[in-house]
Amino acid sequence: MNQLLNKRRKLLQFEGEWLDCFGAPELAGSWFIWGNSGNGKTSFVLQLCKYLTKFGRVAYNSMEEGDSESMRLAFIRTGMEECKRRIVLLDNESIPELKIRLKGHKAQKIVVIDSVQYSGMTYPEYKELRNEFRDVLFIIISHAEGRNPADRRAASIRYDASVKVFIEGYKAYITSRYRTGDVKEYAIWKEQAEKFHSTSTI
Repeated sequence: MNQLLNKRRKLLQFEGEWLDCFGAPELAGSWFIWGNSGNGKTSFVLQLCKYLTKFGRVAYNSMEEGDSESMRLAFIRTGMEECKRRIVLLDNESIPELKIRLKGHKAQKIVVIDSVQYSGMTYPEYKELRNEFRDVLFIIISHAEGRNPADRRAASIRYDASVKVFIEGYKAYITSRYRTGDVKEYAIWKEQAEKFHSTSTI
């Protein structure tokens, strides 16, 4: 018990809206983000990555779009040039290649995998990745079927994750084990979110 209570952990000292939504999360484990296409998922992930560069170097493994013009434009819209060398875009790096990277000197401690479907990673392989790199925060992106993750593997990863974020209508709905209280909402694109939710029948 004393070991659990007294262990020093590296926490992300979030502020403002990020603190309200996430609490002060640990720089380890996994977060899970899912949503349907065209709802602001990539924009949210990049906004989050930009904020996370305040706390460590970020590797964004773009397994769907890769090093494409659409990703370049998304980086520009988010103002990623302000982050300089604190974020790197990986062009469809396989999980074995990613493991080699993470074993390297001064490897990134925050890693985005976009997406679990394109990675080909099974749930046991995800658990193996987490266990092998216990000092890395993995942010796993997933497709959705309606309001649920797209497949059983993704659903299992969501269950395991410390932070769960569902994207719909340019809003992020955040559930975090690092704070108490109900689901928190984060507006990804306020004008579009207001337009979507004012006309939605859900």
